[in-house]
Amino acid sequence: MASAIRRTIDRFVGGRGEFSITVPVMDGALKPNDLLESAAGVATIAAVDNAIVLAHGLLVSSGDRILEVDASGKQREHSRHEAPISCLAVSAGSAIAIGLDGLGLKIVGGKHDGKLFGRLAGGPLTCPTAAMFLDEDTLLACNGSASFPTAKWSHDLVHLGNTGSVARIDLTAERPPVDLATGLCFPAGICELDGASGEVVVSEAWRHRLITLAADRPSSPAEVLGGLPGYPGRLQGSAAGGYWLALFAVRSQLQEFVLRENRFRKQMIAEIDPEFWIAPALASGHSFKEPLQAGGVIRLGIHKPWAPTRSYGLVLRLDADFQPVWSVHSRAGATRHGITSLVEAGSRLVATSKGKGEVVAFDHTALSEPLDTASHPEHAQ
Repeated sequence: MASAIRRTIDRFVGGRGEFSITVPVMDGALKPNDLLESAAGVATIAAVDNAIVLAHGLLVSSGDRILEVDASGKQREHSRHEAPISCLAVSAGSAIAIGLDGLGLKIVGGKHDGKLFGRLAGGPLTCPTAAMFLDEDTLLACNGSASFPTAKWSHDLVHLGNTGSVARIDLTAERPPVDLATGLCFPAGICELDGASGEVVVSEAWRHRLITLAADRPSSPAEVLGGLPGYPGRLQGSAAGGYWLALFAVRSQLQEFVLRENRFRKQMIAEIDPEFWIAPALASGHSFKEPLQAGGVIRLGIHKPWAPTRSYGLVLRLDADFQPVWSVHSRAGATRHGITSLVEAGSRLVATSKGKGEVVAFDHTALSEPLDTASHPEHAQ
C-alpha cells in the first residue's frame, strides 16, 4: 500500500523516483572523448556483432555466419547456421555456444557437439543475448525477453519488457534447466564474478545496472553498479582484474519521457514504423525521418559531438569493485556506434561496432590510468 502511494506521489510531484526523466551525466571516468573513433580498424564486416578468441584467432558473428578474422583483417567463413547469431561463448576446452535468435543455444565442438537447447524452465529460449560456460558440462544463458527475439530488442524496451531470465543449463541433459533469476529487464551480458566466488555478474539493460546472482541456485539480484547513462550489454572479465562493459546505446531525456508517458508510447507503437520510434538505436543519421531532439540537428553543416543522439559508442572499464575507471567513446558526430561485444586479445581490446559494421582494436594497457583531459585537451568535452 505504501509503495503504491509513493509511486503515485512520485508520478505527479515533479517526476521523482522511477518516473524521473533525468539521465546521469557523463563525467569523471565517463567524461566523453574520441578515443574509440581514433582506434585502429581491424575489419569491415556488415552487422558484426559478437567476438570471441580461440587458440587460432578471433571469431566474430555476422548475421547467420561466423567468420575468422586474422591480424591483418583478412576474413574466412568459419561456419554458417540456421538463424541469425545473437551471442557467442567459448569454453576452456574450445567448445562454442552459439545463440540462434528465436531458436535457442547450439553447441559446436567438444563432447556436446551438435546439441541444441531451445527451452528453459520457464519456457522457450527465444532471445539468447549472452552465455558463459561454467565448465564443459554447464552453461549459463541470458534470455533477454520472453516476448521478443534478440533482433527486436528496442521493441522490448518500448513495451517496458520485464520478462528476461538467467538460467543454468546442464549440457548432459541429466538435469532440467534451472532459472537463476526471472522477471529481469533484458539481461544482456554475463560473466563470472572476479575472485571465483560462485557468483556471476549480469547486465540488466533496461534498469541501467549490473547485478550479481548465485551461479548454482535461484537467488535475488544484488545491484553492484546502478544509474548508468546508457544501456549495458555484454560483459568481459579482464586478465588484469576488473571488467570491460559495452554500453550499446545511451539514454536521453526524450527517450525516458516517452517510456513514462503510456498514452503517447502506445500510440507511437500503434501508428509509427518501429524504425522511427523514439527509442535508442545502434546507428543513426541515415534518414531524415528519424526522431530528433533540437540539439541533434546539424547546424552550419556540423553535427556537434555533444549533441543528443539516438546512437553512441561507449566502452567502460570497471575495477574489481565495479567502479568505473575510464572509458572510450564514439560521440554523436562520429560513426563507431552500437558497441555490442568486447574481448581481450593480448594487450589489445577488440570491440565490435554493429552500428557501423566494423571491428576495431586499441591497446588497453596504454590506458591503464584514468584519462587526464588536462594533458589531453583534444579529448575534453
